[in-house]
Amino acid sequence: MGKKRFLKQIKSFEELIYKHKEKIEKEKVKPVPNVNLIRYWEKEIQVFMVEIEKAKKRLERGR
Repeated sequence: MGKKRFLKQIKSFEELIYKHKEKIEKEKVKPVPNVNLIRYWEKEIQVFMVEIEKAKKRLERGR
C-alpha cells in the first residue's frame, strides 16, 4: 500500500470518528438516550483510533 492510500485511510477514519461523535451528542440530548447505542459508537471510535495508529506507523516505516 502506498503513502496516499494510508493518508486516505487515516482521513476516512477521522471522518467516521467525527460522525460518530455527532451521533453520540445527538443521542445524549434525547430525553431517554439509548445507552447501548452510545456504548457501541464509543467502541467503534476506539477501533477507528487503533486503525489510525496502525496506518501512521506504516507511514513512518515507509510501507
